[in-house]
Amino acid sequence: MSDAKGQDRNTRIELGKGTPGGRLELKKAGDQGTVRQSFSHGRSKAVAVEVKRRRGPATRPATGAGVTETQLKAPAAAAAPAAPAARQSEPQRAPRPAAPSRSGGGRGPMTLPTLTDDEKRSRLRALTESKKVEEEARARAVENARRAADEAARRQADEEAAARRKAEEEARRQAEEDSRKKAEEQAARLQADEERRRKAQETAAAAPAEPIGPSPEEVAALEARAPEEGKRPAKSTARQPVMADDEEGRGKPGKGDRRNTLRRTERDTRRNDKRLILATDEEAEELERTRSLAALKRQRDRERRQQSATSNEPTIREVIVPETITVQDLAARMAIRGAEVVKALMRNGIMVTINQTIDADTAELVLAEFGQAAKRVSESDVELGLEGQADDPAKLQPRAPVVTVMGHVDHGKTSLLDALRKSDVVAGEAGGITQHIGAYQVNVGAGLPVTFIDTPGHAAFTAMRARGASITDIVVLVVAADDGVMPQTIEAIRHAKAAKVPMVVAINKMDHPEANADRVKQDLLSHDVVVEDFGGDVLAVPVSALKRTGLDTLIEQLQLQAEVLELKANPDREARGAVIEARLDRGRGVVATVLVQNGTLRQGDLVVAGAAWGRVRAMTNDKGEQVKEAGPAVPVEIQGLDSVPDAGDEMVAVDNEKRARDIADYRGRKRREQQQLKTTPARASLEEMFSQLQAGEIQQLPVVVKSDVHGSLEAIQAGLEKLGNEEANVRVLYGGVGAITESDITLAQASNAVIIGFNVRANAQARDMAKREGIEIRYYAIIYQLLDEMKALLEGMLSPEARESILGHAEIREVFSVSKVGKIAGCRVLDGLIKRGARARLLRDDVVVYDGQLGSLKRFKDDVREVREGFECGMSIEGYNDIRQGDVIEAYEVQEIARTL
Repeated sequence: MSDAKGQDRNTRIELGKGTPGGRLELKKAGDQGTVRQSFSHGRSKAVAVEVKRRRGPATRPATGAGVTETQLKAPAAAAAPAAPAARQSEPQRAPRPAAPSRSGGGRGPMTLPTLTDDEKRSRLRALTESKKVEEEARARAVENARRAADEAARRQADEEAAARRKAEEEARRQAEEDSRKKAEEQAARLQADEERRRKAQETAAAAPAEPIGPSPEEVAALEARAPEEGKRPAKSTARQPVMADDEEGRGKPGKGDRRNTLRRTERDTRRNDKRLILATDEEAEELERTRSLAALKRQRDRERRQQSATSNEPTIREVIVPETITVQDLAARMAIRGAEVVKALMRNGIMVTINQTIDADTAELVLAEFGQAAKRVSESDVELGLEGQADDPAKLQPRAPVVTVMGHVDHGKTSLLDALRKSDVVAGEAGGITQHIGAYQVNVGAGLPVTFIDTPGHAAFTAMRARGASITDIVVLVVAADDGVMPQTIEAIRHAKAAKVPMVVAINKMDHPEANADRVKQDLLSHDVVVEDFGGDVLAVPVSALKRTGLDTLIEQLQLQAEVLELKANPDREARGAVIEARLDRGRGVVATVLVQNGTLRQGDLVVAGAAWGRVRAMTNDKGEQVKEAGPAVPVEIQGLDSVPDAGDEMVAVDNEKRARDIADYRGRKRREQQQLKTTPARASLEEMFSQLQAGEIQQLPVVVKSDVHGSLEAIQAGLEKLGNEEANVRVLYGGVGAITESDITLAQASNAVIIGFNVRANAQARDMAKREGIEIRYYAIIYQLLDEMKALLEGMLSPEARESILGHAEIREVFSVSKVGKIAGCRVLDGLIKRGARARLLRDDVVVYDGQLGSLKRFKDDVREVREGFECGMSIEGYNDIRQGDVIEAYEVQEIARTL
């Protein structure tokens, strides 16, 4: 219960003193006023109070206002006029009036009654809804935790697989290194052996020829000692003659046969051109074991040939196959020649060249034929992980509610926002109607601020209203009290229900003399919108944007609804949001109005918005102030994108420039493909269209549309597509954002199109070129004027409708033959009239025999303009003489009536 307006803060409210007889009665001394009791769901009730100061030291002030005792009276029982009640930012519930206690005949504090059943049910319902919301939030938290756990498990599995692959690669590299080192060591050893043999040969060649071998005495002693030592003489350091290997491998002494070596004579050496090398037993055995370099090369070649013979099958590798791939690229990934891939495709009946593109299924068949594995990837994989990780519930913080204002055109939506913002936006809109979507943040003084999104109410801006409802938390449905529910009001209700967001009805224009809030509530019932006054759950607040009344109550209801929703966001993560509007500014470049939904957007961040990407160079809030960062539920204008994004695109902050460019390129390519599918009909339809164009059945009005913002361009294109029928329609050659340039004039010249500029103008060069080439440029500022004129142009292209108007009938009584003229019918007009120059049908037995033109019309040898019913006349039919007595001539006119769409 709040204090009365104008009431002194030191006022004490007490009970009047009782009479000597013990009765308790009130004295009228003191001030009178009213207080307003606030109940749940926005209900309130005014009651009258009387206050009186209590004098004495025993006065015990109450909490807050210093009130000790209170006497409440019903409003009907108040004799004096009530003073206006003061409102506080958070109204407290005022107690119901209760009779003072009379126990013992003394005075005492009054007791307040308990809650009523309605209040208990309301509180119970609010508690139940709060518990339901809490359970849903808990379920969402559990689901997010489960998803986070799955993502962590998947990430751990990927890391383990990567570690395994790295270990295998390291092992393979180590094995290759070891084999290379062994080969180098073996080659070094062979080179050392060859060097040693060369030196031994040089030493033998330089030695004198006399001491070729041991003396005969030494040979005899060796032969005598050999049987005693077991047929293998002991190794000694004496020089032994050893045969040098020739190129054919002959002359090698056996390991156990030393006698053959010793018995070689100089005669045998000269005859076989052999040289004896003096060496010890150890050197001789090493020379016997050592192989030549040529032998090693031959063995290596044999091993290589054997390996190539046993491994004819190609190496099985995993080939990454995108959705489309060229034959040459596929061959390069398979590490085979492109001709082999072309042959394989031709064997399967696919005639392609090496530069042609094939799909993923065909590429997978080729890989299977060559025994290689395929790994299918999609171009959309660049967007994987773009949504980021789930938010930690401990990091979530309350955020401001996003409220979308919707309703019928001219019901006061923008005026209501102007009253809340204390601004005048509606004065700057062409025609007094909103044609752009706007976002504003209003600081209401208590609690969190409220972010408002203003949507157009015109029928052409359906996509804008649907987009506004999809990014909002609460929908404010503005209905004029003097106009009631209108078509766009019904559409706004459908959008709110489709988005599954709560709704608050603002009944505007309550200051109008014909305002009737009850009629508005009754009309809303027919569209399943039940307000609280009728037992529903939809809040209805009567307001007046012109008089600025009821705005505080509207803000309170919105904050109450936001508290029930428990809106939270994580500001400590990368920014995510939605593009509300985008335009091309001559001085600042591409300017996009975005609403940050989660995270924090900072100046310098790399963002991707639809098919556009860039680095945020500057940010401006709704008041035109430069800001460095924007948190959740904050609308800002950003600069720095490379192209104009579409309204409604998702805005996401990314970590590096390459990923941003890849995502934007992929989305742009997809949009171009979709646009080509829309503009390119099927082959049969194209042939039918050409035949209809040649026959003159279809008339098309080509146009080039340029607009100031993308939202208006979208609405104009949607409106133009709805115009026309099977005979005439509008063909939008190109639609863009920005001023009209010379390229637009060139395109219009090639197609003989009309250029439409909506809130934009052509530059000087474009104007001169259009004037020189005779291209028509039409400027508009209001969308319904644009659509009306385009509709009139289409109606002018339609062929007029031909309607017959029967003038009258005449019966042939006599037929006269006149030379050089032909046959003349003497007739009597049965009904109507016969006009000269009218068309005529010749009826014989009610069957049309001929349809032509009347040649002449005479009466008594005089040409007349018309002959009425009951008169006789003579007439002839051009180009037809087979007329008989008793035939009937029917005269009629053909009227051409302009058609409408």
